[in-house]
Amino acid sequence: MANLPHPVQYQGSKRNLAAHILRFLPNRVERLIEPFAGTASISIAAAAEQRTQKFWLNDLNNPLIELFKLIIENPGDMADAYADIWSEQHSDSIGHYFEIRKKFNKTNDPKLFLYLLARCVKGAVRYNSGGLFNQSPDKRRKGTKPATMRKNIEGVSSLLKGKCQFTSLDYKQLLNQVQNRDFVYMDPPYQGVCGCRDSRYFSGIDFEEFVLALEHLNERGIAFAVSYDGRLGNKTFGRVLPESLGLKRIEIEVGRSSQSTLLGRKEITTESLYLSPDLISRQFADLTSYTSNAPKQLTLLEKHGNFSTATR
Repeated sequence: MANLPHPVQYQGSKRNLAAHILRFLPNRVERLIEPFAGTASISIAAAAEQRTQKFWLNDLNNPLIELFKLIIENPGDMADAYADIWSEQHSDSIGHYFEIRKKFNKTNDPKLFLYLLARCVKGAVRYNSGGLFNQSPDKRRKGTKPATMRKNIEGVSSLLKGKCQFTSLDYKQLLNQVQNRDFVYMDPPYQGVCGCRDSRYFSGIDFEEFVLALEHLNERGIAFAVSYDGRLGNKTFGRVLPESLGLKRIEIEVGRSSQSTLLGRKEITTESLYLSPDLISRQFADLTSYTSNAPKQLTLLEKHGNFSTATR
């Protein structure tokens, strides 16, 4: 899935893990719902594999949802707008970026947002405590070239146009509307080691409220998967979801972090994927065929593409 179109190289996106995550999703679902859609990487991958013809993309960050609505439903207009904004930067690219950022924080114009996402440092989105976009420009490059951006926009549109519902609701409000034949994939912001709101996200979520929402999904027999906590070497990020939820936990090996490589360390980044009881009953009738000696978790080794499981 390395060649799938992605207009935005968003830090924290699951685009590089989508193929691994989809291995644990139903082959066919009535509708795929992403309450924390971000750049919709799982929906894009699922559309490419024709897992479903219906998608619900939701994110509390309204400009981001409006951006993807334009990309999917009006690809030509979006590509033209990006080309115009991108071409204006050549006389003073840094000053141009800050001017566009200022305008975006006043207007929330999704067309401006695409340029900022393509031009900011390492694709790392950052917001201040007031919810304003405050990431700096990458001084080494000027963002995705218009021809490449157009190709990616048109590619995403070809996969998802006419198949999506777009909303910007609180995730709890959305989950109350989920139907039994839906499948829900969640990649919510997690607390990180500081316990504060993650500046990569427009808004954080409360851990206890999130756990309660998952309990309600279990009670209703909804199939879901959650990407939540992770670790770098022995350092964990985010709180592990409680065993009382009855979820199966998988650790996906992402690889060595760039920061660890620079520091000469051999720390491996892993991310957790939790599978709901209903999903397990549908997908893996016999988990014993995947049993290993892994302690209280499932393990998926990205390098070799195999996985093993144990009861959590």
